[in-house]
Amino acid sequence: MIRMLLPLLLVAVAFAGEVRYDCAQFVEAGLTNDPILAESQFAIRAKKEKIQSLKSEVILPTFDVSMMVGPAPGLREEVEADGDTVDVYDFTKMGPFWGVQAKFIQPLNLGQYRAGKKALEADLQQKAFSIENEVHKKDVELQTYYYNYLLALEMQRLAADAKAKVDQAYDQMEEALDDDDPNVSQMDFLKLKTQMHTVKEGVTEADLGMKRVQLAIRFSLGLRDGDIFVAEDTTLLPRPEPLPLLDEVRNLTVQNHPELKQLQAGLLARRTQMDLAEAKLAPEFFVMGEIEYVKSWAGNRSAMQRSAFDEDAVNKLSGLIGIGLRYHLNFWKQWENFRSARTEYRGLQMKDRYAAEGLMAKSEEQYYQVVAAREKMDALKESLRASESILKGAAMQYDLDKSKTGELVSAYTQNVGLKKDYLFAVCKYNVEFAELISRMGFSLAEFRARYMK
Repeated sequence: MIRMLLPLLLVAVAFAGEVRYDCAQFVEAGLTNDPILAESQFAIRAKKEKIQSLKSEVILPTFDVSMMVGPAPGLREEVEADGDTVDVYDFTKMGPFWGVQAKFIQPLNLGQYRAGKKALEADLQQKAFSIENEVHKKDVELQTYYYNYLLALEMQRLAADAKAKVDQAYDQMEEALDDDDPNVSQMDFLKLKTQMHTVKEGVTEADLGMKRVQLAIRFSLGLRDGDIFVAEDTTLLPRPEPLPLLDEVRNLTVQNHPELKQLQAGLLARRTQMDLAEAKLAPEFFVMGEIEYVKSWAGNRSAMQRSAFDEDAVNKLSGLIGIGLRYHLNFWKQWENFRSARTEYRGLQMKDRYAAEGLMAKSEEQYYQVVAAREKMDALKESLRASESILKGAAMQYDLDKSKTGELVSAYTQNVGLKKDYLFAVCKYNVEFAELISRMGFSLAEFRARYMK
């Protein structure tokens, strides 16, 4: 049993610090770990609590209750000079007492509540759409990291392969010169030697690119020390999502873009704020009531022992209820608030007229960028195939004639350069496509759910 578990334990230890994601998983993990987006969720919660606060302030009644217990003096009867009998306090016969006072105010300004609630709900929608827009931008950023990682990985492989082959050719030519091979000249050796710095520079740039993108990935995923990110994809390929038609891009932008939804929510918020400011120009009605009850137990209170509601100098029962009217005397301040809300609303109306066209134009421009990137990528792929054929032919000629070193080096250099350009073109196409998805108003997950069922 132990022998069976030992290989599994070794594999678990080997991969303990490895984090492996494909593109969609990487984006999801990055969004989950992003602190700014997490902070935005608290802002959403705060706005929801404002709606509840408005409800408690405007709809629910204000109810205050005060209670008190303590000692109270007794009463005794005294006859005044005119023969009248009066009750006076007798502090020699103290006793307990209990009192309660309750007040309530029930607002009747339901119109203000409805307008205020609509304004807060529209403001909440604005914030939600704003966060959605930030999520789409973060989507693009994370996809860029992922494809840049694959690009850096391919550059490392390409640079390592070039270095290995050039080093091998360098050693072979050096041996041939030492053996006085007539097919190899000193000039060919020097030409090859001049290419060494380019190869070393390529290796350095590839390693630097990998370190930089790994730093960005570690921060985005919140990796711990010792954790290493590894992409599920092993090679950099053009992304598999189909490219929508231009008309579809334009239509989906108008239907889905969060900035347009945010603008519509803003129009509703400003409209309801204007209604609220207009409502506040009118007086506010409310119902108010109050009740007070005091009961004491002290000496000479035989009457109070028979009835709990008999009143005297200490014991009392009173209350009131009525409809109140409150009018804001600072009318001009309320009027300025109304004018300000109306001005903001009209400004947003003007913005709404050209916002959709502007966003469609940006999506269309990005569509052309994607098409151009794809055409460049396809053209480089064709050139790369031709370069592969040229390299094979140069290698065959070199095998037959060792003096053809220059032609082989030239063909190989051209092939490596085209591979590099092609990989950069693939990465650019993938990133431009990610930007198009965002311009259309989709996240990566939403776009794939629509087009890759």
